[in-house]
Amino acid sequence: MNIALWIIAGLLATAFLAGGVVKLVLPKEKLAAAGMGFAEDFGTGAVKAIGAVEVLAGVGLILPAALDIAPVLVPLAAVGVVLLMIGAGITHLRRHEAQPIVVNLTLLALAALVAWGRFGPQSFTG
Repeated sequence: MNIALWIIAGLLATAFLAGGVVKLVLPKEKLAAAGMGFAEDFGTGAVKAIGAVEVLAGVGLILPAALDIAPVLVPLAAVGVVLLMIGAGITHLRRHEAQPIVVNLTLLALAALVAWGRFGPQSFTG
């Protein structure tokens, strides 16, 4: 189970680091043109803030445990991803976008699994 949690956390971290960097680097208009239509509903600062939160989530899912510095941050980052995906799902639901909601629910379920595993049976503190 520990290895599975590391793999899932690594995949989530990669996805959120990549997505966050894209949101931080590209202008809002290019994001919308590239298929991230949600950017039309938010200001530039909000899109950049979402990107920064995604980068922090990606880092928080791996780095604390890998460096053995405050590994309790891993399940907390996973809970943050769950909350982020709830917000993303609501945004896509309002925009009547079905396919992104499926992705949001998948990422939410994986993050919930990491949070459950790291708070519970595969805790770094136990």
